[in-house]
Amino acid sequence: MTVGDGHSEDMIMIKNLMKKFRNFVTVNDLNLTVREGEIFGFLGPNGADKTTTVCMLSTLTNFDAGEATVDGHDILKEPLNAKEG
Repeated sequence: MTVGDGHSEDMIMIKNLMKKFRNFVTVNDLNLTVREGEIFGFLGPNGADKTTTVCMLSTLTNFDAGEATVDGHDILKEPLNAKEG
């Protein structure tokens, strides 16, 4: 669903996100949706790859599989627009 300005109501959308370092899978099949106006906390123990996930969403680190959008912008195809979101 979209709102009047053409942007998605889902501010962050992650589907089946995966990140590997060599042969070790660190983020495996992550699915997450944060809607516009929601407050979201990303909690977990040390080593749970919270920082890796945030780095992928902010385009500082590439991911190996899946898809992610920020404010309706694909972070691989439109990284600058996703950052401006």
